[in-house]
Parts: sequence; structure tokens; C-alpha cells
Amino acid sequence: MGLLNLFAKPAPNLMRLPSGSFTVDREGTVLIGTLPSSFPGDLATDIATQVLAAFREAEAAQLPLSVLAINYPTLKITAREMRGGAIVFLSPRISSAPASQN
Repeated sequence: MGLLNLFAKPAPNLMRLPSGSFTVDREGTVLIGTLPSSFPGDLATDIATQVLAAFREAEAAQLPLSVLAINYPTLKITAREMRGGAIVFLSPRISSAPASQN
């Protein structure tokens, strides 16, 4: 079995789902946040860039958009527009497992 271990891929590092918020200015710079220190800063910047782009595109299309909610199966992202910047909330979604019936 030692030969097979040469070709085995290492297990990916799983990241805990974040819970917290952060505020960004109009350029997408993260100003302050309550996310855990283990959460990658680059990922927060990427999220902020996409959120700000959505708000700008809505403004260009003359659509009144002040709150953006994105629901993934395990994560909810909610963003609120703040004078060109935004505040972004990240919260894990807890799946409710059906109760076992005895």
C-alpha cells in the first residue's frame, strides 16, 4: 500500500463557516469587522468587491437596491448599502435535521 500513498492527494483544509460582519468603503477596503481571525482577508475583500459591484449596477440601472441577500445552502450573506460603501453580514445556516421518531 506504500506505493499508492505516493499518489494520494492531501485532504483539503476545511474552513469553519464564518459568523460576523465587516464594513467596507466605496473602494472595497475592509475598514472594520467582527469576523474571526481565521477567516481569510482576501475572501472578505472578494465578497466586498462583488457586493459593491451589485449595488453599483443596480444604481446604474436605476433600481432602488439598498439590501442584498444571498442564500447558499450553508451560508447566508446579507449586505446593506451605506453611502457608496456597505456593511456585510455573514451567518451560517443551520440545516434542521428531521427528528428521529421512536
